[in-house]
Amino acid sequence: QVQLVESGGGLVQPGGSLRLSCAASGTIFSIAAMGWYRQAPGKQRELVARITSGGSTTNYADSVKGRFTISRDNAKNTVYLQMSSLTPEDTAVYYCTTYPSAVVWGQGTQVPVSS
Repeated sequence: QVQLVESGGGLVQPGGSLRLSCAASGTIFSIAAMGWYRQAPGKQRELVARITSGGSTTNYADSVKGRFTISRDNAKNTVYLQMSSLTPEDTAVYYCTTYPSAVVWGQGTQVPVSS
């Protein structure tokens, strides 16, 4: 059974940075592509970044390209999302899961961007 636990969220000022972590349990992590998603208030959940199982290939939504970096440490069963130059439009609950099919969703971590 796969479990995902996101952490690292919190209030950040515009222009600030934050690093999210997603710890996974279960044996599939090292062979699964992973994605970070976000859901802003009143909006649909969207994919912001994804990474292949070995970490060699990453892709980003246009809205975060150049500001967000996804990475993973398979030895620690953890995927990260480094976010910089944050704007209020990045305010959302951030989730990680397997890509392209979500095996399970974690509880998410909230990222409010506000001065």
